[in-house]
Amino acid sequence: MSQKTFSLIAGVFFLLMAVSHVLRITSGATVVIQHTLIPMWASWIAFVVTGYLAYQGITLAQKSV
Repeated sequence: MSQKTFSLIAGVFFLLMAVSHVLRITSGATVVIQHTLIPMWASWIAFVVTGYLAYQGITLAQKSV
């Protein structure tokens, strides 16, 4: 697998994760993992991190030859 393909797949994957966090934020959905409520601010942080990783992956895929 080339670097371009890997970067594009990783970028799209992280983009999907960022979109899922935005959907959680806008819908106000609660997430409970083993009786522990995950706070909404965690999705804000995850959105920023996954959005940045998506941007970097897609940008790197466009630069790769």
